[in-house]
Amino acid sequence: MWATTTTCRGRTCPGLTTPSTASTSPAAPGPRGGSATATTSPTSSNVGKNIPLSTQVRYFASTKAEMETAWGRHEVSKLLASSFFLLSIGNNDLLQSTPKSHADVVALYTILVSNYSAAITDLYGMGARKFGIISAGPVGCFPRVRLLSTTVACHDGLNRLALGLAAAFKSGLTAALAPNRLPGLKYSLADSFASSRAIFDNPHASGFQNGDSACCGSGRLGAEGDCNRNATLCSDRDAYAFWDYVHPSQRAAELGAQALFDDGPTQITAPISFRQLAYQK
Repeated sequence: MWATTTTCRGRTCPGLTTPSTASTSPAAPGPRGGSATATTSPTSSNVGKNIPLSTQVRYFASTKAEMETAWGRHEVSKLLASSFFLLSIGNNDLLQSTPKSHADVVALYTILVSNYSAAITDLYGMGARKFGIISAGPVGCFPRVRLLSTTVACHDGLNRLALGLAAAFKSGLTAALAPNRLPGLKYSLADSFASSRAIFDNPHASGFQNGDSACCGSGRLGAEGDCNRNATLCSDRDAYAFWDYVHPSQRAAELGAQALFDDGPTQITAPISFRQLAYQK
């Protein structure tokens, strides 16, 4: 399985990007090409010293070669064809973007969709066939971004960018990943914006006491300083939707991961849930 990871409690916690219980996910543990933070664009690489998606794909190619040396090409081919590849990216690209006009926005979307499509196509060429793709969330509601407003409200401009990117991914990937172009490829798109925004707008409904501030940080909303040994720590991290000024808390990440695999009436993935996709032959 290839996936990016999230960050919680000051460390990387891949088990919460995809639910770690066997009853939720049939996937066996596998190699990861992801980093705790990433960008689709190679030029957007200054946040968290992240690794661009294209570089992560190259890392995975190296891992695949090592696997083939150890297990043989045929076995690795079967493994990758049945594996579930999870990609969640876009937040950092939006946080670093400064489009001044509609033309700039269109250009940004075009570049991101093109780079995303290229990464998936490269992984397909290595043998990947099943992809779960998570769109950008409501980045305008991150505590750090809220500080841009005197009322510490969500930044509507960034949230509109995130919604637009989700729509661009949906239409762009439909064309780029068409069956006649990549036979046998299956994917499902997750709308993380709606589910995350619901938590931020009404945290109590999801069991949180706070949906706009960081548990670990300093200053207003806990977002004026980094989460480090000198930071102020909240008394109950599970009561907060955010761990630090840009990352969800462990409990919020777990709720989000569960939502990705939900195939009930609250399903946020289309055309099928990640659970159904992972089980498909």
